[in-house]
Amino acid sequence: MPRFDYLRDPDEIERQSFGQIRQLTDLSRFDSDQQQVAMRLVHTSGDPGIVHDLYFSPGAVEAGLAALQQNADVLCDIEMVSHGISKRYLQGQVHCFLNSPTVAERARQTGETRSMAAMTEWPTHLGGSIVAIGNAPTALFRLLELLDEGASRPALIIGMPVGFINAAESKQALWDVAPSEFQTPCITLLGRRGGSSLAAATLNALARMAHGIRF
Repeated sequence: MPRFDYLRDPDEIERQSFGQIRQLTDLSRFDSDQQQVAMRLVHTSGDPGIVHDLYFSPGAVEAGLAALQQNADVLCDIEMVSHGISKRYLQGQVHCFLNSPTVAERARQTGETRSMAAMTEWPTHLGGSIVAIGNAPTALFRLLELLDEGASRPALIIGMPVGFINAAESKQALWDVAPSEFQTPCITLLGRRGGSSLAAATLNALARMAHGIRF
């Protein structure tokens, strides 16, 4: 006889988890597709209150699903986002250039963060991609600068950097300009909260939906 009695079946654990999430979370301001993303973020964070900071620009989920169905690549600001993405649901490539050999030296020469320096590699991959930024506010600001300079537009920006300096400001800037000025839909967590796991969870929710997996 096992000493501890607990659920072991992963599918049943997930099913019961999402059942509780629906009971505990106010999802009333989201449509059915947006609810799938919201619940995945609650599942990842363990915090039903996180949905109060969650915002979707018009057509954001639809744009993400369409891009995934067209095998879009994914661009990540750091490796933790990349590692958190469930690759089995993707056909496109997941790119993170933070550890490219020239990035550290470029950052030293320019006085920028490594995340900003790594984005020198982004423009050739941006068009039609899904961007997932979960750590570096400077990466999100730099992305907006690239778009302002005329870079090709991604299909969707998932902007969820975390922290106390620039994080809230970068996400507010994303929300203010990406959908209107750059005609690029976005999903974001306004305020200081965010992180790699949440950015990856957002992409994973979309990828599961693209494969018909819903809760």
